[in-house]
Amino acid sequence: MSTTTKLKHSFKKALLVSGLASGSLFAQNTLTMTDNPVAAMLDSLANQKVLEKALSKPVYPKTNKYKYAVDSVPRFEDFVYENRLAKLDANSPFDLVFNPHVKGFIELYAVRKRELVSRVMGLSQLYYPMFEEVFDKHNIPLELKHLAVIESALNPNARSRCGATGLWQFMYPTGKMYGLNVNSYIDERSDVYKATEAAAEYLKSLYGMFGDWQMVLAAYNAGPGTISKAIRRSGGKKTYWEIRPYLPLETQSYVPAFIAANYVMNYPTEHNIYAATPRKTYFEVDTAVVKESMTFNQIATALDISVEEIAYFNPQYRKSEIPAGGNFLTLPKAKIGTFLSNETEIYAAIKSQRMVASENTLVVKEVQKTHTVRNGEKLGTIARKYGVTVADLKSWNYIGKKGIRAGKKLIVYVKQDVAVPNTGQVAKSDSPKAPQTHVATKDSTSSQKLADKTSSGTSKIHKVKKGETLYGISKKYNISVDKLIEINGLKKNPQLLMGQQLKLVS
Repeated sequence: MSTTTKLKHSFKKALLVSGLASGSLFAQNTLTMTDNPVAAMLDSLANQKVLEKALSKPVYPKTNKYKYAVDSVPRFEDFVYENRLAKLDANSPFDLVFNPHVKGFIELYAVRKRELVSRVMGLSQLYYPMFEEVFDKHNIPLELKHLAVIESALNPNARSRCGATGLWQFMYPTGKMYGLNVNSYIDERSDVYKATEAAAEYLKSLYGMFGDWQMVLAAYNAGPGTISKAIRRSGGKKTYWEIRPYLPLETQSYVPAFIAANYVMNYPTEHNIYAATPRKTYFEVDTAVVKESMTFNQIATALDISVEEIAYFNPQYRKSEIPAGGNFLTLPKAKIGTFLSNETEIYAAIKSQRMVASENTLVVKEVQKTHTVRNGEKLGTIARKYGVTVADLKSWNYIGKKGIRAGKKLIVYVKQDVAVPNTGQVAKSDSPKAPQTHVATKDSTSSQKLADKTSSGTSKIHKVKKGETLYGISKKYNISVDKLIEINGLKKNPQLLMGQQLKLVS
């Protein structure tokens, strides 16, 4: 028996003894699953709109290996989990032990969050081959690819409560230390390749400090300073399970979560879990260098591809625009081929658009949009998405005491740039409270005519049509919302009824 194997067996024995002595392997202060960031990251996949088109539902095999029904959720005795992990452990530099901590996370992945794990498996077909390629180049264990599962649930847009970002959840200072650029247009912490290179460098550096991959995992989560402090408090112990009681609660759960992720990603069919079908796998995408700045809308028009798909493959660009300077565009191979074949014409077309735009003035105009509330969405989330306030949403829609529910349609007025001839004539808004249109348009002229008719007494009543809001009516007649509420004796944030008649003058 090798020295490494002996150490593993002796440590497992020590772990079991310590667990029996305390009555349970669960520490009294163990972080609950509801507070755990691992579970939170999995939950974030449920509301990722970009993934709806990127991943389709898993294809359930008609004849599966274990003869499970489609809705079957298998559970096993502890010895089954222990034997499966032992097989993985035999070929791993990690100590893939089984204990109640690990079992708790296996149940999280394989039972409570199994549908989301299916999404993770679909995303792994895009990211895992690249992870393995990078880790092999840096000569670090390939099992570390599963680290991104517990860090971000393989969501490159993931952002934690403390600001860690991307697949590998880099904080701003650590990202900068490993060469990840963050500015107004690009956040390379969300660049899947550059961030993976940085993660490999960082993991290798941590191994140089601690010489143990389990300790590297703990240090990746809590920081090397916290691990060094725990070692001192433990009296100089050098293994994760020995210093675990002296670590933060989140880090106490971190290595068990990693072991469980290894288990579930290696034994999904045993648990009747099948991968969501990804739009493209790693081997079906390619990259091209973009020589001049271009927006996602321009790329979408040139290559006949949706903006959502461009965003999915290029999560590092913060403003749906690729700035000049040799940045990369990642897309399905066929689209990259089209881009490279027509590169000169595409740049020329974009240049022509800019020349036309320079002959016009960009002004801000309001556009009415409809937002359908999704499960788990809150008013604050929707407001941030459209760049408006919660008060705006409430003024444009009737929102009762119970708030909003999934499926409710909300009217939202969004500002967008519109090019108009540069005549130098700019109209000022009479209502500073309402979102403004900074240039007189046909619409605003029509509204003024309607307002003139109202003031002269020829039009004093408005009959509410289906889908209309108080704010929309106020804009139509150039009357403030507060004035309409006052002269009609309405409550604040009233619900309008189709056919209801509103007075336009007092």
